[in-house]
Amino acid sequence: MPKPLSLPFDPIARADALWKQRWGSVPSMAAITSIMRAQQILLAEVDAVVKPYGLTFARYEALVLLTFSKTGALPMSKIGERLMVHPTSVTNTVDRLVKSGLVARRPNPNDGRGTLAVITDKGREVVDAATRELMAVDFGLGAYDAEECREIFAMLRPLRIAAGDFQEE
Repeated sequence: MPKPLSLPFDPIARADALWKQRWGSVPSMAAITSIMRAQQILLAEVDAVVKPYGLTFARYEALVLLTFSKTGALPMSKIGERLMVHPTSVTNTVDRLVKSGLVARRPNPNDGRGTLAVITDKGREVVDAATRELMAVDFGLGAYDAEECREIFAMLRPLRIAAGDFQEE
């Protein structure tokens, strides 16, 4: 995917300077704008890696989650809970994975009305190959070393706790 032409200035820093002039200093505005732009950049880079496998990052995450489960199968509700997405998104994601032959559906023996998503052998092969490629590009975070990645994770953790993603240990 061709990269857009670089601007001769940082548009977020420029917006921050203009913001200060108009409304005063609000560092959180520059921070959120940077985070949102970083999310766009990272998603584009990761999606470019997984696209040849017929995946999006959301589908990749679902395959990884199934790979991590003991039996390679999880209830649809558990997938949504773990990936922190709406049930409709889980259904759409699993539908696409089923259509691609990477996941199968089967009745949940522990819940008469529930459905399990089960990773297929082809799904395991695809997630392994995509993971090798993502790791080779440091999941788009090659501009940072391992310690800086740990710092980013630690810095964003309080925000995730405050949002109710999980309970602090």
